[in-house]
Amino acid sequence: MKRTILTGILSLAAGLNGLMAQAQKKSAPPAAPAAQPAAQANAGPKGPTAKSKEEQAAVMALNFAQTDPDGTIKAAEDLLTKFTDTEFKEIALLMEANAYQKKGDNVKAQIFAERVLEVNPKDFQASLMVGEILVQHTRENDLDKEEKLGKAEKLLNQTIENVKTAAKPNPQLTDQQWEESRKYVIAEAHNGLGLVAMTRKKYDGAIAEFQTAVEGDPQPAYQVRLASVYQQSGKNDEAIAICDKLLADPQLHPQIKQVTQTVRALAVKAKGGPPAEVKKP
Repeated sequence: MKRTILTGILSLAAGLNGLMAQAQKKSAPPAAPAAQPAAQANAGPKGPTAKSKEEQAAVMALNFAQTDPDGTIKAAEDLLTKFTDTEFKEIALLMEANAYQKKGDNVKAQIFAERVLEVNPKDFQASLMVGEILVQHTRENDLDKEEKLGKAEKLLNQTIENVKTAAKPNPQLTDQQWEESRKYVIAEAHNGLGLVAMTRKKYDGAIAEFQTAVEGDPQPAYQVRLASVYQQSGKNDEAIAICDKLLADPQLHPQIKQVTQTVRALAVKAKGGPPAEVKKP
């Protein structure tokens, strides 16, 4: 299970919180001026705001469409077409990229994520998305293999650097929750870098990247990739140990279980053991 920060949780948070505050302010009676608390004064960068009620309605429509990829794409296009100078451009493009990825259209997901990076080169969610798409769809015999892997590697490293310095996008998140979220993003980026190294058959580098990913987020998908690269590099005992640990979990996802069993079988066979130790899912 991926733990990437969802656009609906973080990217929209600051802007939509601002819109809700605007709406509440307009409907509430005037209040006497008050001194601004120091914590509020240092709360961080101001989020995007709508310039009209019509734009505000378009942004809220985008928010409400988050669970429907087709609805998200339509709402994002409506916002971007009708309000070309909207401060929500980065958010709308990122949500559209995410919607296309949910639909399985990675070509358009990459296009829109790259448009996000044109607006904000430090958007770590967009750089992570493009980096992962590139490495996951690069094949051994692609003529542009190294070009795509090089670009993926650059974007994934940028993701790590940019998320380390990114401001907390939602004031409702605790500092601990934000640190945990950052940790998961960094782990996912290292997982992507491990895939880059694996595709290049640089196994020592892949082991280091997958180990870092597992340390940040010990999810089974990262662990089985670490086991696989151990097996491919001849470190079969290490591969078997990871596989046995994963297979001891009765809640292990069936697909990951099947891959784990295959990796274990290959490691056992390489050590001269009987392939019969593999159990069918």
